[in-house]
Amino acid sequence: MTPRVSVLVPLYNKADHIRRCIDSVLEQTYADFELIVVDDGSTDGSGTIVAEYRDPRLRMIHQKNAGPGAARNRGAKEARAEWLAMVDADDAWEKDYLEHSLHAVESLPKEVVSYTSGLLEYPGRVSTAARWRKHGVPEGVFRATPATAPAIVIAILANTLPTCTVMRKAEFLAEGGFYEAYRCVYSEDAWLYLRMLLRYPMAFHAEPHACRFVDASELSIGHARARPIEPFLLNPETIETDCPPEMRPLLRTVLAMRALKTASVYGFYGERKTARSLWKRFVSLRDWHRPYFWTALAACTPAAGWAGFAARKLDLRLGKTGAVLEQGRAKPA
Repeated sequence: MTPRVSVLVPLYNKADHIRRCIDSVLEQTYADFELIVVDDGSTDGSGTIVAEYRDPRLRMIHQKNAGPGAARNRGAKEARAEWLAMVDADDAWEKDYLEHSLHAVESLPKEVVSYTSGLLEYPGRVSTAARWRKHGVPEGVFRATPATAPAIVIAILANTLPTCTVMRKAEFLAEGGFYEAYRCVYSEDAWLYLRMLLRYPMAFHAEPHACRFVDASELSIGHARARPIEPFLLNPETIETDCPPEMRPLLRTVLAMRALKTASVYGFYGERKTARSLWKRFVSLRDWHRPYFWTALAACTPAAGWAGFAARKLDLRLGKTGAVLEQGRAKPA
C-alpha cells in the first residue's frame, strides 16, 4: 500500500545524533509514512546505527558522498508517496509534526506545492515564530507576484528549511530538486525554494512543530573566513532562464540584495576580488538605496579587508561576536 508521505533523512557522519532523529520520526502520531535514510558515504558508523532498527517502514540507501542536496534528491527519486517530508540527521520532530503537516496540506488548495511550519531551536527551545513575524514571513498561502517586496522573498528563503517543510514530490522533481553540484553543503535548499517561489503558491505557518539543534549543525561552528557563496549567486543562469518573464524584475532585485550582503561579508574578510565579482554580476547603480549598497561598494577596496581584520581582532579580544561577522555566520537567503 502506498504511503501518504515519504520521510527523507540525508545522513553523513551523524553518529552522535541520528538515533534522536530516527526515533522522533518513528514515534510520530501519524503513522502512514515510509522512512528513507540515504547514507551519503558516512565513515563514522552512522549507517550501522540505522541498520539496527527493525521497523518495516524504514529502508536505507547507500551512496558515495555527494552532499546533502544529492542525498535528498536520491531519496526523493526512490520515494513512493505523493508528499515528501525531510528532516536533517542532526534535527528532530515534535511527535505531532507529520499529523499537523499532513492535516494542513489536505486543507490547502491543490495548487499549493509546499507547507512550512516554524521551528524550536535548541539549546533553549526557542520558537522562531517571533523572528518570522519580525522579518515579514507571511502566514497562510502565499504566491509571489511582480509587486512582492524583495525583502519578503529573502525572509522566506532564510526561514524555510527542509526539516520543517513538506513538499509535493511531483513539483520537487520537476524543478530539479536541491542544488547538488560540487558537493554543495550550504544553501542548497534555498536554490530550490527560490525557484519554487517564482512559480508556485506555497504555505507558511509560524507555529513550531519541528526542532533544529543549532549546536549540532556543522554550520554553527565558528569560521575563520566567510561562509560559501549561495548557489543561486554562483550559478543563477538556470533560475534566470526558467523564471516567468513577469517575475524577472523581482528575481533581479532579490539576487542584487543577496549579492550586496554577501559582498559586504567577503570584503570584511579581505576577499575583495570575490566581492567585486558579485558586484559586477548582480549590482547596478540603481541599487544605491538597497541595504548594504555602500558597505558592498567599500568591500571592493583594500580598506575593507584592513577594517575587517581590525574588527575581528577586537572581537576576539572582547570575546564577543561582531555584528558584521555575524552576517557571515547567519543562514544565507
